[in-house]
Parts: sequence; C-alpha cells; structure tokens
Amino acid sequence: MNFDLRLPIGILFTVYGAILAVYGALTLGSDIYKKSLGTNINLIWGCVLLVFGLLMWIFAILGRRNK
Repeated sequence: MNFDLRLPIGILFTVYGAILAVYGALTLGSDIYKKSLGTNINLIWGCVLLVFGLLMWIFAILGRRNK
C-alpha cells in the first residue's frame, strides 16, 4: 500500500494556512487586534500553517521520487 499521510496533511494545512493568511492580510490594522496588543495573530499563524503545509507537501513529493 503506497499511502503517504504527508500529502493530505500538507494539503489540509496549506489550504487552512492560505485562508487564515488572506484573512489576516485583509484585516490588517483592524480594531480586532487590540486585545492581542496590535499583533496580527491571524496573519502570523496563517503563514506558519502555510509553510508547514508546503513542507509536508514537498516531503511527500520527494518521498515518492525516492521509492
């Protein structure tokens, strides 16, 4: 069985990260970030999730090539 769990995890985190990063970019400078001392948490964590998802996706592709 050639099922690599990194591929669906990578896709899931990439999609969620992109959605969260876009939302954070669209609400930049909004009043909703006053509680977090002006830090755009949505943009930061969206980028973190996006990078993690892309890394999982790349590792899954590289894992298929090495078989």
